[in-house]
Amino acid sequence: MGTDTAKPKTRNKRAPFQLLGETVAAGTSAMLEMDIGKLYTNTPLTIGVEVFHGKQDGPVLLVTAAIHGDELNGIEVCRRLAKAPALKKLKGTLILVPVVNAFGFIQQIRYLPDRRDLNRCFPGSEKGSLGSRIAYLLRTELLAHCTHVVDLHTGAIHRSNLPQIRANLENEQNLAMAQAFGAPVVMHSSILDGSFRDAADKMGKPFILYEAGQALRFDEPSIMGGVKGLMGVMQHLGMLNKRKTQKSFEPTLANSSQWVRAGHDGMMVPRVELGARVKKGDLLALVVDPYGEQELEITSPVNGIVIGRNNIPVVNEGEALFHIAKFDTVREAAKTVEAFHEQFDDLSDPDLRFTDPWGDRYDS
Repeated sequence: MGTDTAKPKTRNKRAPFQLLGETVAAGTSAMLEMDIGKLYTNTPLTIGVEVFHGKQDGPVLLVTAAIHGDELNGIEVCRRLAKAPALKKLKGTLILVPVVNAFGFIQQIRYLPDRRDLNRCFPGSEKGSLGSRIAYLLRTELLAHCTHVVDLHTGAIHRSNLPQIRANLENEQNLAMAQAFGAPVVMHSSILDGSFRDAADKMGKPFILYEAGQALRFDEPSIMGGVKGLMGVMQHLGMLNKRKTQKSFEPTLANSSQWVRAGHDGMMVPRVELGARVKKGDLLALVVDPYGEQELEITSPVNGIVIGRNNIPVVNEGEALFHIAKFDTVREAAKTVEAFHEQFDDLSDPDLRFTDPWGDRYDS
C-alpha cells in the first residue's frame, strides 16, 4: 500500500491591478498614460500615472499633484517617493499622478487654456468643457479605483505657505490621515463645490490636502516634508512598516485662520517670517510709499502663527498680506513648527537618498 506525500502549501499570489486598460502584476510597477486631449497643434497630450502594486493586499492610495499647473513642489514629492527604498515592502497599491494639469504645467500657469480652474470642474462630464472632461476622466478612471487620496498643492503665485494639511476634520478617517502626515499645522477646511475634494467626499474616499511652499518654486523643507508625510500616511494605513527609530511629533490643530490685509496702497516691508509666532498687536509689516513720506504699520489682530505670506512688495489697499492660524496654545504650535524643520537636519534617512527600489520599474 503506497503512502501519500503531502504537497507543500503555496501562498496565493495577489491578483494583478487593473487600471486604464492595463494590468500591473503584484510586486511590480508600471508607467501608464491617460489621454486627456490634444494641443492646438493636434499633438496628443497624456497624463502619466505611476502604479506600484505590492505583493500583499492593502489599501489603494492615490497621490495627485499639480492640479494647478504651476504648483511644482508636489511633482518633486512624487518623484522622490517613487524612488524611496521603503516601497520594496509595499502592501497594497500606490498610484502617483505627478502632473494632473498637463496643459497648465506646459504653460507654467495655474489654469487650463480656457482660464478655467480644473479644481472647480468636478464631477465633470464626458461632453463638457476641457476642464469638465478631464475632471470626468480623473473621477471615473482614477478616483473610482482608490480607497484614500492625498492631493499636493502649494500657495498661489507669489504667495508662500507654511507646510500644512487641510481637510474636513469632522471625518475621523481624514483626521487620522492628517495627523499621520505630520505637517506642523492641521486646519479644518470646508469642502468647496466642484473641487476634487468634493468629488472624493461624495464617493466616500478619505481625502487630505497638503499645502506647502509657493507656485513655480521648489522649497526643500516642503518637499522633504511631503515625502515623509506621505510615508507617515502609508504607515498609518498599513501600507509600509513603521520604523522603531523614526522620529515623530504631534501636529497642531488650528481653530481657525485669518488673512491680514493692506490698509493702504504702497510697498510692503515685511517684519516677520513664515512660521513666526505673533501676538495681537505685533508689527507684521510696514506699507510705505516710494518717496518715504508715509509709513503705515500692519499689526496682527490675533495671537497665532504666520502660515501664509505675500511675497510681492508692491500692494494695493485690501490685498491679502499675511495668513495667521489661531491656536489654543500658540507656544506649543510654535514648538511644532520648529520641530518640523529640525527633523530635516539629518539627511541620512535612506528614504531621502532617492535610489530606485524597483530596478527596471516599467518592465511589468
